[in-house]
Order: sequence, then C-alpha cells, then structure tokens
Amino acid sequence: MAHSAPFDPDIARDVISGLTHLPGATLPILHALQDRFGYVDAAAVPLIADALNLSRAEIHGVITFYHHFRQAPAGTHVIQLCRAEACQSMGCRALEAHAEARLGVAMGGTRADGRASLEPVYCLGNCALSPAVMIDGELHGRVDAQRFDELVDDLGLLL
Repeated sequence: MAHSAPFDPDIARDVISGLTHLPGATLPILHALQDRFGYVDAAAVPLIADALNLSRAEIHGVITFYHHFRQAPAGTHVIQLCRAEACQSMGCRALEAHAEARLGVAMGGTRADGRASLEPVYCLGNCALSPAVMIDGELHGRVDAQRFDELVDDLGLLL
C-alpha cells in the first residue's frame, strides 16, 4: 500500500481549493485528502468547512458516515475482511476472530507497532469465492484460517 507524507495544512489547503468548484465538493475533497495523506486529519475539518461554507459538524458527519474514510493513518499493511452476506454464509465471522487473534488487533484497529490495520468492508465483489480478503489492495478468495495465516505470514505479521 502506498503511503503519503504526513499531514501538512498548506498542502491540504491547496487540495481543497482545487476542488471547491465541483458540485457536491465535500466527497471529492475528502477522497483527495485521503489519497494524499492516507487519512483525513482532524485539522482538515475546519479547512474544508470554511472553504465550503459548511459547519465542522457537517464535515465530521460525512467523514464518520462513510466507512471508507480514515481519521488516523493506516498501518503499513491493510487487511480488509468482507462482511457481506455471501462471506457471512461462508464463515467470515470465524475468520475475523482468527485474524484478530493472529494479528493482535481488533477489527477496525491498527496494531500498536503500526505494521497492520484490520478493517471490515461490506463487499469486495468476490462473492463467488467467499470469504474474501483484500491485503494491501490484492484480492484473495476462499480464505480460511490456514490460508489467512499463509498470506499474512508472508508479510511477517503473525504473532
């Protein structure tokens, strides 16, 4: 996964000002900031609100409504487990518990060492090969506990 530079308010202002002309600019701005910094820093909220003449609460509401937006930097490796119905029917909840134990991080969190983030997603579009997992942008299907361990062991992430 590509990581970007630490949050810089001047760069954030440039990103925001370049997109304020768009209709419904809030989402494009949030996506652009996350693409640039890897997350949407809390310091960006008042910058966006001022640029779009919206309240900070409105911007915060959009950020927290969409699971895609991070409010803190992700780990070096991002492991996403699908929670959609097809994956649930094929054992994703058991896989989640296994992943949490083997990685030492709760679902939705980042390990203390910053090496891995474990995230729920609600469809990876790989329903025929459930349960599905995406690791650093690479999709894997029919992932059971053994396959999960093989995939993350290759990254040196198992506890």
